[in-house]
Amino acid sequence: MTIKDIAKLCGVSISTVSRVLNDRPDVSEENRRKVLSVIQSSNYIPNNSARDLVKTKSDTIGLVVRGVSNPFYTDIIHAIEARITAHGFTMVMQQIGSGDDEVKCGAMMERDKRLQGIIFLGGRSDYTPAELAALNVPFVCCSYGNPYGTLLRDTYSSVSIADEEEAHRAVQTLYDHGHRRIAALISREDDRSISQLRYQGYMKALRENGLPLEEELVISTGSFDIQGAYKAVAEKLRQGVEFTAIFSIADNMAIGAMRALREAGRKVPKDCSVIAIDGLEVSEYIDPPLTTLCQPMEEMGQRSVDILLDMVQGKGHNRHEILPTTYRAGASVRKLH
Repeated sequence: MTIKDIAKLCGVSISTVSRVLNDRPDVSEENRRKVLSVIQSSNYIPNNSARDLVKTKSDTIGLVVRGVSNPFYTDIIHAIEARITAHGFTMVMQQIGSGDDEVKCGAMMERDKRLQGIIFLGGRSDYTPAELAALNVPFVCCSYGNPYGTLLRDTYSSVSIADEEEAHRAVQTLYDHGHRRIAALISREDDRSISQLRYQGYMKALRENGLPLEEELVISTGSFDIQGAYKAVAEKLRQGVEFTAIFSIADNMAIGAMRALREAGRKVPKDCSVIAIDGLEVSEYIDPPLTTLCQPMEEMGQRSVDILLDMVQGKGHNRHEILPTTYRAGASVRKLH
């Protein structure tokens, strides 16, 4: 017995049988009863592969992760997958390099997997409507927004922290502890992403506290990885640049910076304080434990799924959520006398 045979016995189309098998609402009660009666009497067992071929869309949600080596994403991915599964959907994930095009990847996944929606975990912050025209399903930007792009706010969704404000808070913490020569460990000043946003928060905190922006105190790595941060800070120390504290835009980078400081004979926090943003679990177990502003990773993933599924199921519209960070004191910041 095939789906074609069932359709013939019931006097309906194959697509009608498919809609009944997938519990779609757009089927008359009479046709539904006929199809279910034949299925029951024939002990028909649906073939998932064949059923997928006749479905307009699957029950699948796509997750595109940009930056395959970023440990910050691990807990978010787990939260996203658990939430998607709990709602009866299936997740397919594609990891791409930090320089790859997540929108192009998402569009290909949408076509190949017949996705219901997409979550982009990490991505550019300067999308244009033309670039996103390739997507025909709802999507959510998780962990970032589109502050440098030209998208209208009601055309996309996002879940993130307030990057500029949280960076300001971190630098203000160092200032309140008596630090005046505060270095910024960033990827780039103008990467049109979270590095630039957090750098803007750093500059704002300096400005509000009457501190000059000194070029020698800006440490640009060109990446977000540990090795790049380690090398950049080590080079700055070799140049003899003096600072009493480092604001790192990411925990990962702070860990590299702390090793460079240690190898240069500078103890943390006695000789140099370090504060960051992220809240990676590993950064709580290094020596000394990192002082950081923890992002709500699990909630970030869950809220992204909730927003997306509301749109997929016709229960909601595009929206944006800004989540707060939590200050983890650690032991890498000390008060200057």
